[in-house]
Amino acid sequence: MTSENILIDIRDPSAFEYGHIENAVNIPDVLSAELPTDKKIILYCKNGTSSKVAAEILRERGFDAEFLDGGYTGWLSEKMQNRNITDDVEKSLRKKFKKSIWCRFTKAINEYKLVNPNDKIAVCISGGKDSMLMAKLFQELKRHDKFPFELEFLVMNPGYSPENLEIIKNNAKSMSIPVHIFESDIFNSVFHIEKNPCYICARMRRGYLYSKAKELGCNKIALGHHFDDVIETILMGMLYGGQIQTMMPKLHSTNFEGMELIRPLYLVREADIKHWRDYNDLHFIQCACRFTEECADTPDISKRLEIKNLIAELKKINPQVEKNIFRSVENVNLNTIIAYKNNTGVHNFLDEYDA
Repeated sequence: MTSENILIDIRDPSAFEYGHIENAVNIPDVLSAELPTDKKIILYCKNGTSSKVAAEILRERGFDAEFLDGGYTGWLSEKMQNRNITDDVEKSLRKKFKKSIWCRFTKAINEYKLVNPNDKIAVCISGGKDSMLMAKLFQELKRHDKFPFELEFLVMNPGYSPENLEIIKNNAKSMSIPVHIFESDIFNSVFHIEKNPCYICARMRRGYLYSKAKELGCNKIALGHHFDDVIETILMGMLYGGQIQTMMPKLHSTNFEGMELIRPLYLVREADIKHWRDYNDLHFIQCACRFTEECADTPDISKRLEIKNLIAELKKINPQVEKNIFRSVENVNLNTIIAYKNNTGVHNFLDEYDA
C-alpha cells in the first residue's frame, strides 16, 4: 500500500484485532465514516462479498474505491502457501517466550499432573492461535523426552469452507505440525438451531473429538483454553449463571470411559499468545465456522465479550484483578458459604450450624 492508498478492514473490531493485513485501519461502518477524497480506498472484509458492495456504493458517491478480491481469507491463504517458519517459531518459544509461555505451559503440566508416562494425547487443533501454539508446545515437550508419551495432532472438519480448511492445512504445514484430519457434519446439524447454537456445536465437537481420539488409541484430548478463558468463565458463571464454578485444568470424561480432557495452556495469558503470534508474523482464522459473521450476535459469544470488556475496565482500577479472580476459586472458604453442591448433593450451612 502506498501513501496514495488507504486500506480499510470493514470486519468487526474483534476480527480485526485477531488478525489483519499490515497497515490496514479498521472502519466497520465504512459507509457512514468520513473518508479521504484524495486517496484510493481499498476495502476488504472476510471473503470479499461485503467489501465489494461497499466499494460499489462508495464509487457511486464519487470515491476512488476498490475491494480486495477474496477478502482477508483469500489474502491469508495466499500468504500461507509454501511458507516454512518452523525454526523461527520453535526458537521463539525457547528464547523470547520461554518465561511467559513455555514455563507457564510446563508449570500447568506439572502442577495439575496433566501428562503422565505412556499417555497418548490427542492435541485438538481448531485452526486458531491457541491450539496451534499448544501443538508447538507439545512438540517441544516431546523433544525433552523426560518420559515416554505419544501425540496425535487432531483436526476435525465439521464443515469448514474450503478456504478455511486450506488455511489450517497451510499453517500446520508451515510449522511442521503433522495433522490428522477427519470429517464430521456438525455445522449442518446446528445450522437451524436458534437457541445457543455455539454451545451445542461445541458439545458436539467435543464428543466427536473424544470418539476419534479413542479410536486412535488416545487416553486424553488436549484443548487450547488459556488463563483468560478461565477467569472469564468464572465471572460469567457468577454474573449470568448465579453460580461459582470454573473451567477445570483436567476432567474425566463422563461419556467415554478411560478418557480425560486436559487444558495445558491453563496458566498462559492470552496477551502473551498474541505477542507470540505477532512476533512470528503468524495469521490464523478467528473462527473457522462458516457462520463466523453471525457469531458475535449469539448469546454465548456476546456475553463472553461483555465479560472480557468488564475485566479490561476493572484492570484499569486494579492491575491485580485478573490474578485475584483466578485465586478466588483456589481460596474458597466453605465456612463462609451459604450452600454448595458436589457429587453427593446440595449442602447448606445450616446442616452443621448447631453442631
